[in-house]
Amino acid sequence: MIAFALRLAVSGGREAVARLVMIAAAVAIGVALLLSTFAGMNAVDGSNQRQLWLDTGAASRTARASVAPLWWWPHRDYYDGASLTEVDVAATGPDSPVPPGLTHLPAPGEYYVSPALAQLIRDTPADQLGDRFPGRLAGTIGDAALPSSDSLIAVIGRTPAQIKSEPQARAVTTIATALPPTCDNACYGEVVRGDAMTLILSVVAGALIFPVLIFIGTATRLSAATREQRYAAMRLVGATPRQVSVISAVESTLAAAAGTVVGFGLYVALRPLVATIPFTGQRFFPSDLTLSASQALGVGLGVPMAAAIAARLALHRVTISPLGVARRVTTRPPRAWRLIPLLAGLAELAYFIGRRPATGNGQAAAYLPGFLVAMLGLVIAGPWLTMTAARAVARRTRRPAALIAVRRLADDPKAGFRAVSGLVLALFVTTATVSIIGTINHYRGTLDGDPQTRTVIEDGSLGEAPLTGGVPAGLLTQVRAIPGVKGLAVVHANPGDVGKDPADPRPDAPALVTCSDLTQTPMVGHCPAGASVAAVDLDAFVRLQSQADHQWPSAPTSTAAVARLPAQLVYVATDGSTASMERVRTLLTTAYPQHQARAVGDYGTSLQQELASWRQLANVVLLTTLPIAGCSLAVSVVAGLSDRRRPFAILRLTGAPLRLLQRVVGLESALPLLAVSAIAIGTGFAASAMFLTSQMHYDLIWPDATYYVLVAGGLGAALGIIASTLPLLKRITGPEGARNG
Repeated sequence: MIAFALRLAVSGGREAVARLVMIAAAVAIGVALLLSTFAGMNAVDGSNQRQLWLDTGAASRTARASVAPLWWWPHRDYYDGASLTEVDVAATGPDSPVPPGLTHLPAPGEYYVSPALAQLIRDTPADQLGDRFPGRLAGTIGDAALPSSDSLIAVIGRTPAQIKSEPQARAVTTIATALPPTCDNACYGEVVRGDAMTLILSVVAGALIFPVLIFIGTATRLSAATREQRYAAMRLVGATPRQVSVISAVESTLAAAAGTVVGFGLYVALRPLVATIPFTGQRFFPSDLTLSASQALGVGLGVPMAAAIAARLALHRVTISPLGVARRVTTRPPRAWRLIPLLAGLAELAYFIGRRPATGNGQAAAYLPGFLVAMLGLVIAGPWLTMTAARAVARRTRRPAALIAVRRLADDPKAGFRAVSGLVLALFVTTATVSIIGTINHYRGTLDGDPQTRTVIEDGSLGEAPLTGGVPAGLLTQVRAIPGVKGLAVVHANPGDVGKDPADPRPDAPALVTCSDLTQTPMVGHCPAGASVAAVDLDAFVRLQSQADHQWPSAPTSTAAVARLPAQLVYVATDGSTASMERVRTLLTTAYPQHQARAVGDYGTSLQQELASWRQLANVVLLTTLPIAGCSLAVSVVAGLSDRRRPFAILRLTGAPLRLLQRVVGLESALPLLAVSAIAIGTGFAASAMFLTSQMHYDLIWPDATYYVLVAGGLGAALGIIASTLPLLKRITGPEGARNG
């Protein structure tokens, strides 16, 4: 029977071979995307694992070994908006632990850097970046310690005495290989983690997989009606239901298996391209894009099996009643119970408003099922929504094309919705992803500020140990000599509470700044007329908004007395150019290596990078799901036209104009698309709002105009795909199409 089924699958001439090729091609594309999705998820995990060593300094770690301790001090630096991770190390013995990616520890006066940082140092003038690293470049860090080929990481050799005095430094005996229980402000690996990110990654994975599976399912149903007629004829001449099932399964499985093999080949060919896509803000190493044995086996066996099952389910009417298929008996209309899964998914998300689980795993278990059930609910409810919309239109239209289209949709809403189901899911996922990430970006990612504060570099601390007993005059001269520096203020500590308002309940005394320095940095404020020293709130030097109109009170002390006080920080105003800002940063970093020279905007750089990775995930979803959904729509419409070749040909023979038939086909696809898409978009907004309220206590921020333009463009493209298939009607509805076949 199987051999007969194989001969039958290819014995139908060019049409049968073309059908098998189309199914195989569609399955190949779907399988390649599915494998790339799995590989991307594995790559994120691999990237995370390779940077766990940067969390070695977390005090919550308890791993200990009988080796000489290694002094460990990780810290951040920045260059032109990019974050650099630096780890200062000092061995206390020959067996001190060595970080991954290195064969041995750098000696004092040596440093190792990642290849990307080495290239950046070579391409950048030394006084803007390279001079920050003491000694000589001893080599590069291996890939085993790098999350990405774009990573900017340095390991710098010091003496124990140089690191011990740093408050954040710790003596460690093992290098971290797992995420510590708590970070204690000492985790420097930019691991893609966190409750919200875990959920978003999970939803993104589901978002990418669902449309691909629908695409594969759609492809395996090509020419379903033609095959149903053939199998019904077999039943009429004596074939048993079991024999028909075997034949249909073999035909679908043959094409799906061939497509699966080609899909694996496409995945291998596309791996280098997929590696360049910054899913989380940085590129992957091509070697990161791997598949587990279970994933490869699951796709390799699961897709052909799913094709066989889909063929079996599609032909259940043949098995039960061959005459029912031959005569095209109307199927049972979908019932309202199909709304239950959709409502259940939303209810599950609503239940956790005010009941947010305490742990990350608990939150993933709470929210992810709600999104997945809602997605599944849209697919289940789609036929009922299509039927309801069609019946509503039927009661209000009298046009022949509209009546034919809506009556057919009302009679067989499953087929009508099937054509647009991929796009409907894509719209739900797009809406949910853009809404969640856009809202998080609104609350966390907006850096206020203005051109005056964004051009400042500062070095020092607020309320902690001062920089030094005094800033060397030579350093001030060097900073002022840098082209682009507009002014400089030395902010002095105030141990005697000079100028402190007795009515101010805050314990911290104001900083003391000479009025001559304050004049050079007007974005901080100004002195009263005739004053020589001002008492300035330290927070004024980290505010993102300039306050040139603010007048600070004068301090009852002399400039000579202030000059003898310790310097709390140095505040330098520049013209905003990369060259001037980075030269200032390099000079200050070299002078005070235990303090971080930062631009005001750097306070949000790490957050901005994290949010940028989330936005990148949203872009991946948009750029992947919409084209897949468009392909599904095109395949479905073409398949529908092919399956209805004979009815349309008979209508043309009876006098129906071609334009009428084209309007019928267009309306049959456009009505469920627009009706169910509106429900999908509304569901996406509702699910997002409940998740944000429960998980993050944020109110939903409506997307900006870009989202609406994108949705309108997606729907417009879908309608364009439908329109592009209409000329096919002329070729397939000629007189020869009316013959029984």
